[in-house]
Amino acid sequence: MAEYIQVVTTTTRKAEAQAIARALVEQRLAACAQVLGPVTSTYWWEGKLETNHEWQCWIKTRRDLYEQIEQAIRQLHSYAVPEILAIPIVAGSVSFLAWIDDELKR
Repeated sequence: MAEYIQVVTTTTRKAEAQAIARALVEQRLAACAQVLGPVTSTYWWEGKLETNHEWQCWIKTRRDLYEQIEQAIRQLHSYAVPEILAIPIVAGSVSFLAWIDDELKR
């Protein structure tokens, strides 16, 4: 059985998150991607405490495609250090996981 993951990234603009989502799905690196937000993020950046609104992009995929996904996100992302996290999917509906497999490149 394949290993499934959900990849998350955040952007400052909704349009940028939507462009990342669309590109990954078009390239068959993601079966689907949702854009959520805005969310409020608080973090340290270059020695200053920052609080900003961001948009999240949640990407459903397989583990074997992670490196290609990371590379695609880095090419499309405006941040110098974008958040790109892979979260393992430990369980899921058999039919949904099969759908993910059917939609991704081999």
